[in-house]
Amino acid sequence: MTALFRRIVPVREGEEAPMLLATAYGFAIFLGYYMLRPVRDEISAADRGNLQVLWTAVFLVMLIAVPLYSMLVARYSRARFIPIANRFFAFNLLLFFGALYLLPASARPWIDRVFYVWTSMFALFVVTVFWGFVADLFRNDQARRLFGFIAVGSSLGGIAGSLVTALLAESVPVFMLLLIAILPLEAAAWVAGALHRYSARATTTLNREGPELIGGTAWSGISTVFRSPYLRTIAGYLALMTFASTILYFQQAYLLSDAFADRGVRTTILARMDLAVNALTIGTQGFIAAHVIRRFGLGVTLAIVPAIALIGFGTLGVYPLLAVLVVAQVLYRSFRYALAKPAREVLFTVVGREERYKSKAFIDAAVYRGGDLVSGWIYAGLAYVGLSVGAIALVATPMAALWVAMAIVLGRREEAMRAEERTDPPGAATPARA
Repeated sequence: MTALFRRIVPVREGEEAPMLLATAYGFAIFLGYYMLRPVRDEISAADRGNLQVLWTAVFLVMLIAVPLYSMLVARYSRARFIPIANRFFAFNLLLFFGALYLLPASARPWIDRVFYVWTSMFALFVVTVFWGFVADLFRNDQARRLFGFIAVGSSLGGIAGSLVTALLAESVPVFMLLLIAILPLEAAAWVAGALHRYSARATTTLNREGPELIGGTAWSGISTVFRSPYLRTIAGYLALMTFASTILYFQQAYLLSDAFADRGVRTTILARMDLAVNALTIGTQGFIAAHVIRRFGLGVTLAIVPAIALIGFGTLGVYPLLAVLVVAQVLYRSFRYALAKPAREVLFTVVGREERYKSKAFIDAAVYRGGDLVSGWIYAGLAYVGLSVGAIALVATPMAALWVAMAIVLGRREEAMRAEERTDPPGAATPARA
């Protein structure tokens, strides 16, 4: 069985335990997130006229949150700031539970909006901390082989969270889901601690954290992004991805709201879409992603999702139907998680630790939500001048083509960084090359 497993998943001796721990960590994080995601997305359908305003608020909150997170990273070791981050969000869920339980029903619309902003921040920071930690533990050659399987834990957690929400959304108050979601966040903090302790062993095959802190300032990780052509290309790739995702997200909100009036039904449909996405993702992540990366390289792997978006926008432009949107979303999101996500995280294994935690947080949070903000206002403007869902999809098609080209460029730059890393003597500084 071990030999068969190693033929399917290219794991080597000594890597099984940390790979499985990292997979369990991802499972716990995404279990909690996917219990909350349908609740957030239902709010967008119910309050669709204010989506661009909510996304503006998300971006402004991110501008404050990223430097605060960078200060935490600079002052504490990963063994401390990772549990702190997870438990901070768990405590916030307790506060939301208390507000929903104690405040009158008239306050619900504003609690929903605050929760929407908070969940968007939660989704990026908790996931960014997880993947930054994993990229800090595994070397580039390990990441190319193992990140696909590690991402399976995320999909399994997404399936479990989607199932819980789909089963409970129409039978229990929504605020009970918030309370239940605290449990996997606490479990994630414990698993992260176990993984850190494993990496500190003398016999480990992982990158061991040195005694020194990451250091720097609250702004140093941000300034590095603007100085580094490599990091700027990653940011550009992510910005185009957010544009495509935002257009599909707004079209989903509009078509779903027009088709169904009941909030419980909309939440159930969204949860079932999440379930389908994660079910389709698992096989590709666990057994295909590593082989696609090794055979075709990161550039081609990163270009697959933009190609799906290109086809999806073209089809939606001709047939602007909810059924077409559901198929496009499920395919887009499943391949985005199965192939683009592990491939994109491999990109951070050829840079330094400050870039893995601080610059990555800025790219994943501020750039991501900045792209959401700009794209949201673009969609609102196009809708305001009278463009239909189909027409807006056709407008987005050239941007998807540009995204394909940028993926190929990014793959070539990562290969160059990787080749340079192999020629460096031990202890050479990676950040200067970024």
